[in-house]
Amino acid sequence: MNKVAQQFGNSLQSFVRDEEGAQIIEYALIVAVVSLVLIIAIKTALVDNGGAFTSWLDKVKACLTAAATGCS
Repeated sequence: MNKVAQQFGNSLQSFVRDEEGAQIIEYALIVAVVSLVLIIAIKTALVDNGGAFTSWLDKVKACLTAAATGCS
């Protein structure tokens, strides 16, 4: 029984020291920030065209919700 407890303790310590999960979270945060920046940049570039951004979003929404045939 003592050997099982010691093995569990070693596994727990290894899990606590593992930093791979933290790296995944960091990458996810980077992707989220870059996505927000791109959305803001696209919106800023297209908002001057009088509703072009809204129509572009409607096209994207239609392509994502429908069978993606004929989307351009």
